[in-house]
Amino acid sequence: MGKHKVVYYNVDDTLDFENSLLKEWGADDIELVEVKNGEDRDKPEAFLEATKGAEGVVVEYFQITKDVLAKAEGLRIVSLQAIGVSNVDIAAATEHGVCVTNSPGFCTEEVALHTVGMMIDCVRKITFHDRNVRSGKWDPLLGGKTFRMSGKTVGLVFFGSIPKYMIPILQSMDMNVQVYAPTKTKEFLDDYGCKKIDTLDELLKTSDFVSMHTPLIPGVTEHMMGEAQFRMMKNTAYFINTARGGVVDEPALVKALKEGWIKAAAVDVIEDEANEKSDLFVLDNCIITPHAAFVSEDSFAEARIIALRQLKELLHDGKIPSNLVNKAVADKISL
Repeated sequence: MGKHKVVYYNVDDTLDFENSLLKEWGADDIELVEVKNGEDRDKPEAFLEATKGAEGVVVEYFQITKDVLAKAEGLRIVSLQAIGVSNVDIAAATEHGVCVTNSPGFCTEEVALHTVGMMIDCVRKITFHDRNVRSGKWDPLLGGKTFRMSGKTVGLVFFGSIPKYMIPILQSMDMNVQVYAPTKTKEFLDDYGCKKIDTLDELLKTSDFVSMHTPLIPGVTEHMMGEAQFRMMKNTAYFINTARGGVVDEPALVKALKEGWIKAAAVDVIEDEANEKSDLFVLDNCIITPHAAFVSEDSFAEARIIALRQLKELLHDGKIPSNLVNKAVADKISL
């Protein structure tokens, strides 16, 4: 029997690390193929040609649509080195018997620290002062009044591994933490020393910081922060988004910042990352980083390990991948 072919499609770096792991794991029946397609990399036909005969693929940003999945003969698994799965049509993958896996938790520490750092930056005006000093303005009072963070309330929207990592940090700063997470019970959040809030509206009205930690789910979390929601926030409050750009109606956030509905914002994600454009870029009361919260050598390595392990579990071990996203596909596949 031949080897199981897995294509790493336009993924940065070489596959030396992955091949060393396969050797260590004794999975010598998996062949990894690196494909970089340059200018054609976003074209479905280029992807289909490059992955012909592959049972598994690893992609970063390529959109695996319904049409692509219908033509990807023999494909058994799409393994993502990321938490989000919005670049894969999950329903279509399930229909065609293709497993979709992700890499949850690979950048928990990085995103948690980035988020807390953004909160501190907003209050202490570090980036704001840096901009002004470099433009010739040496004035510590620019940017209006500020306050101590101790005693203030942080409102977390949803509660996964990243918020859990943030909790002891925020509590060590003597901050109060409340959470809007419909799937979490009061007892569960009590164990973390957090207050459960039943509605998003209540959380927005009572928080000094609002931090987003939701996946982007069309029709559910997409644009869950819009004009009505920003108007509910305190005019002294800060908005932080290290989740996905699409969970925010960006024009509404721009309006909120321009008209003073909120004090300031810090975002690591924007809606149009494909073109790297946003009206937020020109606002002094908004800190922006280039979707960098997850970045570290350690997080990259962990994501690669997790993604490769999903491939090994299905193709070498003959079992359902541990991070299977579309669980309904389990009844359609043969091991």
